[in-house]
Amino acid sequence: MGIRIANKTKVVNDSDLYVGSEIYKNRGVKKITHYLTPNIKYPTVEEIRRFIVIRHIWSLGDRFYKLSHKHYGSSKYWWVLPWFNQKPLESDFEIGEIVLVPTPLEQALTYFE
Repeated sequence: MGIRIANKTKVVNDSDLYVGSEIYKNRGVKKITHYLTPNIKYPTVEEIRRFIVIRHIWSLGDRFYKLSHKHYGSSKYWWVLPWFNQKPLESDFEIGEIVLVPTPLEQALTYFE
């Protein structure tokens, strides 16, 4: 289980409202696990200064997962970039805008332990 999911609060719903419906009975679903949306704490300006930052100019075709693979060696850390830049969607970036890539990755991951 990924670090982002492992620490999330779970709500298991086995009430008749959900599991009792025909669509779930036909599929053999006995319970549904929901993850509550976390309140994400973005890094402060002071915290950002503690990182070594690589500046990337957002270009046509850029994706978080591609930048993650390029800078971290794995696309699974794509979510670090929107968190650090405080822009959750790729569409929040305009062509030519600077994307900050925090390094080292291990330092960024400590915020989610």
